[in-house]
Order: sequence, then C-alpha cells, then structure tokens
Amino acid sequence: AWYVPCLASLETLQELCRKENLRCKSIGIPKRNLKRYEVEYLCDYKVEKGTEYYLVKWKGWPESSNTWEPQKNLKCPLLLQNFLRDKNEYLSRMTEGKPLKVRNHIKALQPAIADYIVKKAKQRIALQRWKEELNRKKNHKAMILVENTVDLEGPPLDFYYINEYKPAPGINVINGITTGCECTDCPAEKCCPKEAGFILAYNKRKKLKIQPGLPIYECNSFCRCGPDCPNRIVQKGTPYSLCIFRTNNGRGWGVKTLQEIKTNSFVMEYVGEVITSEEAERRGQFYDNQGNTYLFDLDYDSDEFTVDAARYGNVSHFVNHSCDPNLQVFNVFIDNLDLRLPRIALFSTRTIKAGEELTFDYQMKGSIDLTSDSADGLSPSKKRIRTVCKCGALCCRGYLN
Repeated sequence: AWYVPCLASLETLQELCRKENLRCKSIGIPKRNLKRYEVEYLCDYKVEKGTEYYLVKWKGWPESSNTWEPQKNLKCPLLLQNFLRDKNEYLSRMTEGKPLKVRNHIKALQPAIADYIVKKAKQRIALQRWKEELNRKKNHKAMILVENTVDLEGPPLDFYYINEYKPAPGINVINGITTGCECTDCPAEKCCPKEAGFILAYNKRKKLKIQPGLPIYECNSFCRCGPDCPNRIVQKGTPYSLCIFRTNNGRGWGVKTLQEIKTNSFVMEYVGEVITSEEAERRGQFYDNQGNTYLFDLDYDSDEFTVDAARYGNVSHFVNHSCDPNLQVFNVFIDNLDLRLPRIALFSTRTIKAGEELTFDYQMKGSIDLTSDSADGLSPSKKRIRTVCKCGALCCRGYLN
C-alpha cells in the first residue's frame, strides 16, 4: 500500500476541527479536551515582576493558542522536568565539556534555547506516537521501546512496520502445503526436520543446537502438534522486549535488548519486501548512493530473490552491522518449503546482557562461509562503492564489503 501525506499541517487541522466543533483523536482532539485545556509541552520561560512564567503549548490546540502561565498554575511536574533537562542539555552541548555555569536569575531564555526545547518536546511526542504504532502493529507479546538521547532525529518518514514477508507481484511466499507431521511428541518422533532429511534444530530447552549453514524446519499450520510444540520457535515471534535507540557514533538507529538473552536463543526475524535479484540490483545502485544497507539475498539454494527491508520491515530493519556480532543468521522453513524463499532468523551466538546492542555480520549470508563480494554486505554480489565500517570491534575489517 502507498501512503499519501495530508498537505495540511497538524496545526491547521486542529484549528479547523475546533472551529467546526469536530472531534478527531488521531490529531489530539478527543471528546474530553474539545473544550478543555491540557498542557502538551512547555515552550519558553521568563520572569516578570518576580513571577516565573512558562509558555504553554496546549494539547490539541494550534500554536497560535499558546499562552504564558505562572508556574504555580502548572500541574505537570514531568513536563517541567523535561523542560529543565532539555535546557541544561542544550547548555552543556554549547559549553563542549566545560563546567556548566548555572545562573539562578535568568529573566528570559535565549531564542536558540527555546527553539531547541520545542524541537525536543516535539521529538519526544513523535517518538512516543511511533512507539505506540509499532506496538499496535507487532504480532508478538514482547514490547518495543524507542529512545533518542543523542540528537533531534525523529521517526523515519518512509518506514512501515510489517510482521512477515511482503512479496512483490508475481512472487508467492506460501507454497500451499497441505500436510504436516502426525507427532504427539515431536522431538522423539519422525517430525518435519527428519522428513526433510535434517535433524531437529532445537534441544529440550528450545535452544538452537545445529551449526550455521544448516536449515531449520519447524512444524507448520497442518501439523498435529499444538502451539507448545518445542519445534515452534521462530513462528512465535520475538520473545524479548527490545529498544530502538539512536547511536552516538554516527551509525544512525540501533537495537538493544532490554532483557538478558541466553546463548543460541531465537531473537528476531529479518523481514521486508521479497523482490527479484534483478530488482534488487536496480535498487541497490540507489541505496549505495545513500549509504544504506537493507538488501538481504535469499541465497540458501539459489540467488533468485532478495529481501528489501528499506521501506517495509520489523525491528531488524534497525539492527546494525558488526564484524564481531552477537547474532547469527539461519534459514528457516515453516509454511513454505520452497528452498528459494527461506525465512531469515537471527539467533544469539553468546549470552547478551540487558542493555547491550544487538548486531549481526552483514556478510554472514546464513552460511559458514562469511566471505562476500557484495558491496554493502546485503546487496546482490556485485562490487559497488566501498562502505566504511563503524562497528568499533577489535577485529573490524574496516569496510562492510
């Protein structure tokens, strides 16, 4: 689906709705505040005749309705904390590490400081809305958080969250299987992996036990076993709460875990648009010029198809590369046994502590051989512009390609 943004600004829409006495929850005008005033954020500060005033942006009202209010009338301690923190953060950055001189008798803020505070407030609101949207769209129980304490970057403008492959026209990612295993105890009987000529991928603790390069065959929707079957892991989705955060070393967004992850545990799938390799080559030329790396070749059996997570994807869209990663790529087959179209799952290679960034090697390609001729690590294997690696690992190769 294609999305066309409204040409009117949020402020204009709010003003029109209020003029016509219309409610619209999506732009901040629910029934409860159609006539009521609620502080959305604080914009500025001044002192007049010994009284402290804050310039208030009212929730669901255009900026033209902002008013100066005495501090004693404000019942929003969290917003006051955000205001002071943003002010001090701006001043700290301006002093570039020098001791911050706090002046207790400021009569008014400099315009640059007020402008920064407003931008931070708008960013905070935008990231909160994005977090809510991500959690509405995900199909797993674990939470997704969003955090940016580095810069003023807001949510990506052209990214849409999906939970499974989005095939391009003419590509079928479901091959219409109509049978499954008849097991009552999948690990002990001739289950789906054995039927495919491979061993069961998981042990009794539901941890991975196979080597990189070997495929994972999970029980499918036609299997007799229930949802608690130990051979149903990837299909249940991400089991860990994760945080999309802004990195402080120029790598853009990254992903960190909020829970400890044990070795050989399933973490997430890599999903996106499934396109032909020819189309991937065309898009890759464009992505190279932007310095992006979102193309992942499905080369388990052939190289006919590629996953493009640039526009459509899940949390994995934001996972950064590392030459010393803590995630490993595996090919998975569940409801589609077409060897050209495996699902891509990321498993932990070691214990990952809570708060640690998640990374995988863009050259892994789901096999033991980690060498690649691709220019950006995930694109079709043709040399392009070399991309400098910023992973910071001791064994860093210097380039993503």
